[in-house]
Amino acid sequence: MQNKSSEMPLRYFAPAKINLYLHVTGQRPDGYHELDSVVIFAPIGDDIIVSPGDDLTLEIIGPEAHALQESEVSENLVFRAAQMLAEKYKVTTGAAITLNKVLPVASGIGGGSADAAATLKALVDFWKLKPAAGELAGLALALGADVPVCLKSRPQRMTGIGEKLHETPAMPNGCMVLVNPRISQSTPEVFAELHRGKWKASDFVPALPSDLDFYAFVSELKSRANDLEQPAIRLAPVIEDVLAVTSAQANCRLARMSGSGATCFGLFQKIEEAEAAATEIRR
Repeated sequence: MQNKSSEMPLRYFAPAKINLYLHVTGQRPDGYHELDSVVIFAPIGDDIIVSPGDDLTLEIIGPEAHALQESEVSENLVFRAAQMLAEKYKVTTGAAITLNKVLPVASGIGGGSADAAATLKALVDFWKLKPAAGELAGLALALGADVPVCLKSRPQRMTGIGEKLHETPAMPNGCMVLVNPRISQSTPEVFAELHRGKWKASDFVPALPSDLDFYAFVSELKSRANDLEQPAIRLAPVIEDVLAVTSAQANCRLARMSGSGATCFGLFQKIEEAEAAATEIRR
Protein backbone atom coordinates (compact mmCIF):
# COMPACT_ATOMS: atom_id res chain seq x y z
CA MET A 1 0.00 0.00 0.00
CA GLN A 2 1.09 3.58 -0.52
CA ASN A 3 1.85 5.13 2.84
CA LYS A 4 0.65 8.63 3.59
CA SER A 5 0.62 10.56 6.81
CA SER A 6 -0.73 13.78 8.22
CA GLU A 7 1.62 16.74 8.04
CA MET A 8 0.21 18.26 11.21
CA PRO A 9 0.67 16.95 14.77
CA LEU A 10 -2.36 15.15 16.18
CA ARG A 11 -3.30 15.12 19.86
CA TYR A 12 -5.53 12.43 21.39
CA PHE A 13 -6.79 12.36 24.97
CA ALA A 14 -6.41 9.13 26.98
CA PRO A 15 -8.92 9.42 29.86
CA ALA A 16 -8.72 7.56 33.16
CA LYS A 17 -10.95 4.47 33.38
CA ILE A 18 -12.89 3.90 36.61
CA ASN A 19 -14.44 0.56 37.59
CA LEU A 20 -17.70 1.33 39.41
CA TYR A 21 -17.78 -2.32 40.41
CA LEU A 22 -15.65 -5.32 39.44
CA HIS A 23 -16.69 -8.93 39.92
CA VAL A 24 -14.32 -11.80 39.10
CA THR A 25 -16.68 -14.38 37.63
CA GLY A 26 -14.22 -17.14 36.73
CA GLN A 27 -10.83 -18.13 35.37
CA ARG A 28 -10.15 -19.66 31.97
CA PRO A 29 -7.77 -22.57 31.39
CA ASP A 30 -5.23 -20.14 29.90
CA GLY A 31 -5.09 -18.25 33.21
CA TYR A 32 -7.04 -15.16 32.15
CA HIS A 33 -9.74 -14.07 34.58
CA GLU A 34 -13.28 -13.41 33.45
CA LEU A 35 -14.86 -10.25 34.77
CA ASP A 36 -18.10 -8.37 35.06
CA SER A 37 -17.56 -4.64 35.47
CA VAL A 38 -19.14 -1.32 34.60
CA VAL A 39 -16.58 1.35 33.75
CA ILE A 40 -16.81 5.07 33.20
CA PHE A 41 -14.19 7.56 32.02
CA ALA A 42 -13.03 10.65 33.87
CA PRO A 43 -12.15 14.05 32.35
CA ILE A 44 -8.54 13.63 33.50
CA GLY A 45 -5.91 11.59 31.72
CA ASP A 46 -2.82 11.43 29.56
CA ASP A 47 -2.22 12.82 26.08
CA ILE A 48 -0.81 11.19 22.97
CA ILE A 49 0.75 13.60 20.46
CA VAL A 50 1.81 12.28 17.07
CA SER A 51 4.07 14.33 14.77
CA PRO A 52 5.85 13.56 11.48
CA GLY A 53 9.08 11.59 11.91
CA ASP A 54 11.53 9.57 9.87
CA ASP A 55 11.26 6.59 12.24
CA LEU A 56 8.85 5.32 14.87
CA THR A 57 9.91 6.97 18.15
CA LEU A 58 8.45 7.56 21.61
CA GLU A 59 9.23 10.39 24.02
CA ILE A 60 7.67 10.45 27.49
CA ILE A 61 7.08 13.77 29.24
CA GLY A 62 4.79 15.05 31.97
CA PRO A 63 4.50 14.94 35.78
CA GLU A 64 4.45 11.12 35.97
CA ALA A 65 7.07 10.47 33.26
CA HIS A 66 9.70 9.60 35.89
CA ALA A 67 7.87 6.35 36.69
CA LEU A 68 8.51 5.10 33.15
CA GLN A 69 12.04 6.36 32.59
CA GLU A 70 13.79 3.16 33.67
CA SER A 71 11.69 0.93 31.39
CA GLU A 72 12.71 0.08 27.86
CA VAL A 73 10.76 2.03 25.25
CA SER A 74 10.06 -1.23 23.41
CA GLU A 75 8.16 -2.48 26.48
CA ASN A 76 5.84 0.54 26.66
CA LEU A 77 2.27 -0.19 25.59
CA VAL A 78 2.22 2.97 23.47
CA PHE A 79 5.22 1.85 21.43
CA ARG A 80 3.93 -1.72 21.20
CA ALA A 81 0.57 -0.44 19.93
CA ALA A 82 2.32 1.67 17.28
CA GLN A 83 4.51 -1.23 16.17
CA MET A 84 1.59 -3.63 16.02
CA LEU A 85 -0.46 -1.20 13.92
CA ALA A 86 2.45 -0.55 11.54
CA GLU A 87 3.08 -4.28 11.08
CA LYS A 88 -0.61 -5.05 10.56
CA TYR A 89 -1.01 -2.49 7.77
CA LYS A 90 2.56 -2.63 6.42
CA VAL A 91 3.17 1.03 7.20
CA THR A 92 6.69 2.25 6.42
CA THR A 93 6.11 5.92 7.26
CA GLY A 94 7.56 7.00 10.62
CA ALA A 95 5.88 8.86 13.46
CA ALA A 96 7.25 10.77 16.43
CA ILE A 97 4.99 9.92 19.37
CA THR A 98 4.96 11.90 22.61
CA LEU A 99 3.23 10.54 25.71
CA ASN A 100 2.32 13.27 28.19
CA LYS A 101 2.03 11.14 31.34
CA VAL A 102 -0.35 12.69 33.88
CA LEU A 103 -1.96 9.62 35.49
CA PRO A 104 -0.01 7.65 38.11
CA VAL A 105 1.45 4.39 36.81
CA ALA A 106 -0.06 1.04 37.92
CA SER A 107 -2.87 2.81 39.75
CA GLY A 108 -6.01 0.87 38.77
CA ILE A 109 -7.41 3.51 36.42
CA GLY A 110 -6.25 2.07 33.11
CA GLY A 111 -3.59 4.63 32.24
CA GLY A 112 -1.43 2.34 30.11
CA SER A 113 -4.47 0.81 28.40
CA ALA A 114 -5.94 4.24 27.68
CA ASP A 115 -2.58 5.37 26.28
CA ALA A 116 -2.43 2.34 23.95
CA ALA A 117 -6.01 2.88 22.78
CA ALA A 118 -5.39 6.58 22.11
CA THR A 119 -2.23 5.65 20.19
CA LEU A 120 -4.14 3.27 17.93
CA LYS A 121 -6.78 5.91 17.18
CA ALA A 122 -4.23 8.67 16.66
CA LEU A 123 -2.06 6.65 14.29
CA VAL A 124 -5.06 5.43 12.27
CA ASP A 125 -5.79 9.10 11.61
CA PHE A 126 -2.15 10.10 11.23
CA TRP A 127 -1.34 7.34 8.74
CA LYS A 128 -4.77 7.65 7.08
CA LEU A 129 -5.55 3.96 7.56
CA LYS A 130 -8.92 2.34 6.96
CA PRO A 131 -9.23 -0.68 9.30
CA ALA A 132 -12.05 -3.11 8.59
CA ALA A 133 -14.79 -3.50 11.20
CA GLY A 134 -13.45 -5.21 14.30
CA GLU A 135 -9.78 -5.11 13.29
CA LEU A 136 -8.83 -2.32 15.67
CA ALA A 137 -10.65 -4.03 18.55
CA GLY A 138 -8.69 -7.21 17.81
CA LEU A 139 -5.40 -5.35 17.98
CA ALA A 140 -6.55 -3.67 21.19
CA LEU A 141 -7.33 -6.99 22.87
CA ALA A 142 -3.92 -8.36 21.88
CA LEU A 143 -2.38 -5.44 23.79
CA GLY A 144 -4.39 -5.98 26.98
CA ALA A 145 -7.83 -6.83 28.36
CA ASP A 146 -8.65 -3.19 29.20
CA VAL A 147 -7.58 -1.70 25.86
CA PRO A 148 -10.82 -2.50 23.92
CA VAL A 149 -13.02 -0.60 26.37
CA CYS A 150 -10.56 2.30 26.32
CA LEU A 151 -10.98 2.47 22.54
CA LYS A 152 -14.61 3.43 23.15
CA SER A 153 -13.92 5.78 26.08
CA ARG A 154 -17.56 5.87 27.17
CA PRO A 155 -19.53 4.01 29.85
CA GLN A 156 -19.58 0.28 29.12
CA ARG A 157 -20.22 -3.02 30.83
CA MET A 158 -17.26 -5.38 30.32
CA THR A 159 -17.60 -9.14 30.43
CA GLY A 160 -15.43 -12.05 29.33
CA ILE A 161 -11.80 -11.04 29.82
CA GLY A 162 -12.76 -7.52 28.80
CA GLU A 163 -13.43 -8.13 25.12
CA LYS A 164 -17.24 -8.32 25.41
CA LEU A 165 -18.59 -4.79 25.66
CA HIS A 166 -22.19 -3.77 26.29
CA GLU A 167 -23.79 -0.32 26.29
CA THR A 168 -25.01 0.90 29.67
CA PRO A 169 -27.97 3.11 30.57
CA ALA A 170 -27.30 6.82 30.92
CA MET A 171 -25.60 7.66 34.21
CA PRO A 172 -27.24 10.16 36.58
CA ASN A 173 -25.54 13.47 37.32
CA GLY A 174 -23.02 13.21 40.12
CA CYS A 175 -19.41 13.89 41.05
CA MET A 176 -16.41 11.72 41.80
CA VAL A 177 -13.24 12.33 43.80
CA LEU A 178 -10.25 10.16 42.91
CA VAL A 179 -7.66 9.49 45.62
CA ASN A 180 -4.31 7.79 45.03
CA PRO A 181 -1.89 7.02 47.90
CA ARG A 182 1.18 7.25 45.62
CA ILE A 183 1.98 3.56 45.47
CA SER A 184 2.07 1.29 42.43
CA GLN A 185 -0.02 -1.86 42.54
CA SER A 186 0.76 -4.92 40.41
CA THR A 187 -2.40 -6.40 38.88
CA PRO A 188 -0.95 -9.96 38.61
CA GLU A 189 0.06 -9.83 42.28
CA VAL A 190 -3.45 -8.74 43.29
CA PHE A 191 -5.01 -11.62 41.36
CA ALA A 192 -2.50 -14.02 42.94
CA GLU A 193 -3.52 -12.72 46.38
CA LEU A 194 -7.18 -13.19 45.42
CA HIS A 195 -6.49 -16.90 44.93
CA ARG A 196 -4.53 -17.12 48.19
CA GLY A 197 -7.69 -16.06 50.00
CA LYS A 198 -11.00 -17.92 50.10
CA TRP A 199 -11.99 -16.84 46.60
CA LYS A 200 -15.28 -17.94 45.12
CA ALA A 201 -16.28 -16.79 41.65
CA SER A 202 -18.94 -14.07 41.71
CA ASP A 203 -22.25 -14.55 39.96
CA PHE A 204 -23.29 -12.22 37.18
CA VAL A 205 -25.56 -9.43 38.36
CA PRO A 206 -28.44 -7.86 36.42
CA ALA A 207 -27.67 -4.93 34.14
CA LEU A 208 -27.87 -1.52 35.76
CA PRO A 209 -31.47 -0.27 35.52
CA SER A 210 -32.17 2.79 33.41
CA ASP A 211 -33.54 6.15 34.59
CA LEU A 212 -32.02 5.93 38.07
CA ASP A 213 -31.60 9.10 40.07
CA PHE A 214 -28.30 9.64 41.90
CA TYR A 215 -29.36 7.99 45.17
CA ALA A 216 -30.93 4.95 43.48
CA PHE A 217 -27.78 4.63 41.35
CA VAL A 218 -25.55 4.64 44.45
CA SER A 219 -27.84 2.11 46.13
CA GLU A 220 -27.52 -0.16 43.08
CA LEU A 221 -23.71 0.14 43.18
CA LYS A 222 -23.70 -0.70 46.90
CA SER A 223 -25.28 -4.05 46.08
CA ARG A 224 -22.15 -4.82 44.03
CA ALA A 225 -18.46 -4.79 44.95
CA ASN A 226 -14.88 -4.81 43.77
CA ASP A 227 -13.69 -8.37 44.34
CA LEU A 228 -10.07 -7.21 44.15
CA GLU A 229 -10.42 -4.70 46.97
CA GLN A 230 -9.66 -7.01 49.90
CA PRO A 231 -6.72 -8.78 48.17
CA ALA A 232 -5.29 -5.36 47.28
CA ILE A 233 -5.67 -4.17 50.88
CA ARG A 234 -3.81 -7.24 52.17
CA LEU A 235 -0.92 -6.30 49.88
CA ALA A 236 -1.13 -2.56 50.56
CA PRO A 237 -2.97 -1.71 53.81
CA VAL A 238 -2.81 2.02 52.97
CA ILE A 239 -5.72 1.42 50.57
CA GLU A 240 -7.95 0.73 53.57
CA ASP A 241 -6.82 4.08 55.01
CA VAL A 242 -7.72 5.83 51.75
CA LEU A 243 -11.17 4.24 51.74
CA ALA A 244 -11.72 5.17 55.40
CA VAL A 245 -10.70 8.81 54.87
CA THR A 246 -12.78 9.10 51.70
CA SER A 247 -15.92 7.52 53.16
CA ALA A 248 -15.63 9.75 56.24
CA GLN A 249 -16.04 12.92 54.17
CA ALA A 250 -19.32 14.76 54.53
CA ASN A 251 -21.85 13.72 51.89
CA CYS A 252 -19.73 10.86 50.48
CA ARG A 253 -22.31 8.31 49.36
CA LEU A 254 -19.92 5.50 48.35
CA ALA A 255 -16.17 4.91 48.61
CA ARG A 256 -14.61 2.07 46.59
CA MET A 257 -11.34 1.02 44.98
CA SER A 258 -11.03 1.08 41.17
CA GLY A 259 -9.55 -1.84 39.25
CA SER A 260 -6.71 -3.56 41.08
CA GLY A 261 -5.87 -0.34 42.96
CA ALA A 262 -4.51 1.62 44.52
CA THR A 263 -6.72 4.49 43.29
CA CYS A 264 -10.03 4.80 45.13
CA PHE A 265 -13.05 6.98 44.45
CA GLY A 266 -15.77 8.69 46.42
CA LEU A 267 -19.19 9.53 44.95
CA PHE A 268 -20.88 12.83 45.76
CA GLN A 269 -24.07 14.35 44.44
CA LYS A 270 -22.88 17.97 44.13
CA ILE A 271 -19.65 19.51 42.85
CA GLU A 272 -19.35 21.68 45.96
CA GLU A 273 -19.41 18.55 48.13
CA ALA A 274 -16.76 16.84 45.99
CA GLU A 275 -14.49 19.89 45.96
CA ALA A 276 -14.75 20.26 49.76
CA ALA A 277 -13.88 16.58 50.19
CA ALA A 278 -10.92 16.81 47.84
CA THR A 279 -9.58 19.81 49.75
CA GLU A 280 -9.95 18.05 53.10
CA ILE A 281 -8.36 14.80 51.85
CA ARG A 282 -5.37 16.74 50.43
CA ARG A 283 -4.98 18.54 53.76
